[in-house]
Amino acid sequence: MATIVDITEEKALEVKDFEFTYASADAPSIQKLTMPVAKNSITALIGPSGCGKTTLLRSFNRMHDLYLGNEYSGEILFKDRNILAKEEDLIKLRIQIGMIFQKPTAFPMSIFDNVAYGLRLQGMKNKTELQDRVEKALQDAAIWKEVKDRLKHDANGLSGGQQQRLCIARAVAVEPEVLLFDEPTSALDPISTSGIEELIVELREKVSIIIVTHNMQQAARVSDYTGFMYLGELIELGKTEELFVTPKEKLTEEYITGKFG
Repeated sequence: MATIVDITEEKALEVKDFEFTYASADAPSIQKLTMPVAKNSITALIGPSGCGKTTLLRSFNRMHDLYLGNEYSGEILFKDRNILAKEEDLIKLRIQIGMIFQKPTAFPMSIFDNVAYGLRLQGMKNKTELQDRVEKALQDAAIWKEVKDRLKHDANGLSGGQQQRLCIARAVAVEPEVLLFDEPTSALDPISTSGIEELIVELREKVSIIIVTHNMQQAARVSDYTGFMYLGELIELGKTEELFVTPKEKLTEEYITGKFG
């Protein structure tokens, strides 16, 4: 039985008895997991490699549906609906719940077209509106000043840290309600990492954020809540400061103090 803090804020997402099984597996990778995600907050997921944190993260916008045979059960509630339902519109879902991956990947097109990509998919054609939304997204991602004079340049000419901020701009341009970050700084240098962390904290005012990180110091720096996962189960979810200072579960304490992991 997991130890889960009572979240009094409005919830962005709520997971109930969730299980996930990969097509190639005999047993669930995530087992009967229940957790709330507070709105306009940052929730970090930590735990040793293979504990299920990225598997859980990719379930929040049904990324696993890109591969046949994977199975979900239980509920993930978002805006009063179970997003695991067969009739869920996955294109709309992935606009509402965006994702930033571990390795920044700019599309092979201009900086402007990268950010405008999702807007055009939504049917936006008005040039002035497109320009305004692209500029706002680049400002929100704290990269506007660096790229405003080279919007027509190839996005792959940007540095790794700049490409990650471009990917964030691309995600926020379509105005999602939730952003999922899968180890977003693991491929970046310390200066770029610091910039991305500051940006994540700033974005919390506009979106709800869930971040998977192998770096416990990063979780402590940026998150409001932290969930510790082990062997496909949520062991403990609490306010970040309390979880790191006075964890309720012995397994959490052992992981945080480096006794395993």
